[in-house]
Amino acid sequence: MTVHLFNCFFSVSICYMISGCQQIELAGKEFQNICYESFKPFYHVPALIHNFKSCCIIDTSLQITEWMVTHEEYELSDSDYAVRIDLMTKVFGIDAAERYFEDLPVSAKTIETCTALLHSYAGAKLIEKAEKLYERMKDSNLPLNALTHNEMMTLYMSVGHVEKVPLVIEELKRQKVVPDIFTYNLWISSCAATLNINEVRRILAEMGHDSVCNEDWVRYINLTNIYVTAGHLVNAESNSLVEADKGTTQRELITYDFLIILYAGLGNKDRIDQIWKCLRMAKQKMSSRNYICILSSYLMLGHLKEVEEVIDQWKQSTTTDFDVSACSRLVDAFADVGLTEKAHSFHILLIQKNCDPASLSK
Repeated sequence: MTVHLFNCFFSVSICYMISGCQQIELAGKEFQNICYESFKPFYHVPALIHNFKSCCIIDTSLQITEWMVTHEEYELSDSDYAVRIDLMTKVFGIDAAERYFEDLPVSAKTIETCTALLHSYAGAKLIEKAEKLYERMKDSNLPLNALTHNEMMTLYMSVGHVEKVPLVIEELKRQKVVPDIFTYNLWISSCAATLNINEVRRILAEMGHDSVCNEDWVRYINLTNIYVTAGHLVNAESNSLVEADKGTTQRELITYDFLIILYAGLGNKDRIDQIWKCLRMAKQKMSSRNYICILSSYLMLGHLKEVEEVIDQWKQSTTTDFDVSACSRLVDAFADVGLTEKAHSFHILLIQKNCDPASLSK
């Protein structure tokens, strides 16, 4: 059995043991020693923690990190400290994680640990604390990376402060930090949310000329262009958007769309499925633009079965009328970016569903 397979097998076995045997109550240190002493010839401890986190066994993950702290033979890395901050936030709360961070030696207050605490602040939407830490990181001359800036932009998007996103981009460029696809997605989302479509197109052009542009990025760029065209996104005269149903703004709905587009660009169908399922389970009143987004994403990845299912869901919706003209724009938008085969496949599906765009001209 390879080390990797052994790691996976052992982690899954322990996860099932813990989750399935509620009566087993091993003391933290006893459990940690069993894990380590029995399997240390084979198992890398940080990988064990990662796999426990994947199983959502947060308390046990934290116990393992405590074992690492108390055993001198194991030297904690910056990443280990960062993981510990994340786990402490989830188990004991922000205050405990904050105290742990402040008690770390100066040498351990690195970009990894600072960003971990920043992530905790962003998750809790603690704007003032996040901004203070962000400034503190800049003043400390830490080598900030794309992830650090992404955390701040994610926070601003989550609280509706979209106007602050360009300021973070300015800082990122000032420090000559290389943006990643998540950086571009947050930046584009903030512009689309205020219907600044000219800026969206300008950013897409910049993204296409980036030296690290790859297949995922090209797919993302094409999808965004398709979404803007088929979704009829046009420039607004002001930065405010009208409210949608039940207190959800169009800004928030557009943000959900761009999250789907992001994962479609990355080819991650599982995450697309999860987001779409959550939106549907929340009984969120969706616009035709939301349906166009999910249709184009599945179509881009070649999942015609899911495309067919979404068409049925849209036609059966009691809150959003099926829009043949939007589907027609989607066919044209795919053709416009050179994806004629996908445009043809979608057109055939529409005909099979008695939704032929050609009927609009009759």
